[in-house]
Amino acid sequence: MRALVVFESMFGNTRAIAEAVADGLATRMEVDLVEVGDAPVSVPDDVDLLVVGGPTHTLGMSRPSTRQSAAEQAEQAATELVSKGRGVREWLATLGDHSRAPAAVAFDTRVKNPWIPGSARRGVEKNLRGHGFAIMTGSRSFYVSGTPGPLLEGETGRAREWGMELASARQAGAHRIT
Repeated sequence: MRALVVFESMFGNTRAIAEAVADGLATRMEVDLVEVGDAPVSVPDDVDLLVVGGPTHTLGMSRPSTRQSAAEQAEQAATELVSKGRGVREWLATLGDHSRAPAAVAFDTRVKNPWIPGSARRGVEKNLRGHGFAIMTGSRSFYVSGTPGPLLEGETGRAREWGMELASARQAGAHRIT
C-alpha cells in the first residue's frame, strides 16, 4: 500500500504536521511526502491514500492574496516561506476527475480559538469529493499559537498517531476512523 501526502506550508508548521503524519503512515505503508509546488498533476494509480493539508487562511484555504500577506509577514520576521508558489487550492483545481480515486483525507493547521470559525480542511475535502475521491472520515485540525506559530505542544505527536490510525484503517479497507 502507498500513500501520497501533499502539503502547503507558509511558516513551517503545516510541513511539520505533514512530516509527522507521513512518519505515522510509514509504520504500515510506503509514503511519498510532497510540497504542493512539487505535487504531481494527477494522483498516481498506485496510491491507495491521498492526504492533503494546508494552513487555514482567513477562514479557509489560502488564496494568492493571503499567501502574499504571509510572505510580507515572513519578510518582516526575516523568515523564509516554505511554499512559495501555488497553494493547495490551485493544485486541487488542476487534478481533474478520478474514476479510480484512492481514499482521501484532509488536515489543516489553524489557531486554536473557538471564536474563530473556518477551516482549510473543509475546503480541501469539498474539492477532493468533487473530483471523485472517497473521503475518509476523521480529518483533523492541528493547532498553532498564532499566525506564524509555533505549533502547540503535542501536536506533532498527535499528527503521528493520526497517521498510524489512517494507515491501519486504510489497510483494513475502512473509510472511517475514530
